[in-house]
Amino acid sequence: MTLATPFRLYGMAGSLYTAKARAYLRKQHIDFVEVPVGDASFAPVAATVGRFIMPVVETADGTIIQDGTDIIDHVEASGAARRSAYPATPVQRVIALVFELFGGEGLLRPAMHYRWNFDAENLAFLRRDFVAGLSPLADTAQGDAVFAMASGRMRKAGASFGVSPDTYAAIEAGYAEFLALFAAHLETAPYLLGGAPTIGDYGLIGPLYAHLGRDPAPARLMQTRAWPVWRWVERMTAPEALLDGFAAAGESLFADDAIPETLVSLLQYIAADYLPELTAHVAFANDWLDARPDLVPGTNGLDNPAQRAIGVTAFDWRGQRISSAVLPYRFWLLQRVQDAALALADVDKVRLDAVMAQAGLGSMLTLRTRRRVERIDHLEVWGPARP
Repeated sequence: MTLATPFRLYGMAGSLYTAKARAYLRKQHIDFVEVPVGDASFAPVAATVGRFIMPVVETADGTIIQDGTDIIDHVEASGAARRSAYPATPVQRVIALVFELFGGEGLLRPAMHYRWNFDAENLAFLRRDFVAGLSPLADTAQGDAVFAMASGRMRKAGASFGVSPDTYAAIEAGYAEFLALFAAHLETAPYLLGGAPTIGDYGLIGPLYAHLGRDPAPARLMQTRAWPVWRWVERMTAPEALLDGFAAAGESLFADDAIPETLVSLLQYIAADYLPELTAHVAFANDWLDARPDLVPGTNGLDNPAQRAIGVTAFDWRGQRISSAVLPYRFWLLQRVQDAALALADVDKVRLDAVMAQAGLGSMLTLRTRRRVERIDHLEVWGPARP
């Protein structure tokens, strides 16, 4: 496969999912130009994709790729990656994929809360940021209208992820816990798995850069309470290594496919904070699929194929009952974890099972929807029923 560059990366500075793709392209030294989705050239690209969504890459030969993971895998398949995002070490590969899933999906509550519920500090910044990305040539009145529409939609999206006045305190306490755990781990290594970024780091950088590392209120929080995380954000968004005092470690991952205790503590956090939601979502999806036995494989069963959620379900989270939208995209990322686990040799499977059990994440390896989720023509669709 030949990599046709330069890429045109369509996205926004404040877009969570664009940040994942951008960080990867920078680290791989891939030639690209970033274009805001408000640019007129994005309209035909969005029409090809079938929905207004970011990031999207258009290669020099006209190939369109939507989704950060698909963009990463396109580069990986071409052989152009300077350092693969996927560890060759088997257990570390699975764990990296767990963090990819959690980063893009499990940190959405703090990402949305700290962006949209601190207006005194954030709003002026967000207005300029959103207008620059969505309508860069707008005058003041037009910009106000664009931001009112976009911010209104995003605040509703935050509610669909379980952000409400009733959950604010729990979100803040949970995020503080995460920052402390991640900072403690980053005192021992520059990246999740040692001296080089993996797909897990690229998953985490989405929320930790775009929302939590750029918006004024959470950026200050990260700078003052979790400097190692702030420095990791800088490291992940720069093409150079920035290994600081870890330079002696080179670009090696932890030796012997090891998962250190500081990383196990982060996995235990994922088990407590995100696994209940994921479990409830899989149960909802299976009931939803059972009610549609004639659903045609290769479709998503929705009246509007561009829609991302199939419904809303409730679950217990941090001592309260909350609800969030059920997105098949999450099951697609979960499948990546499980597929990597199933590919392990028996001896490696034993070691992985021990790590996942210690973390309280054992059920993540068997939590399945009755049909696989596939991505076809830039959309999440259901495959045939599993055997």
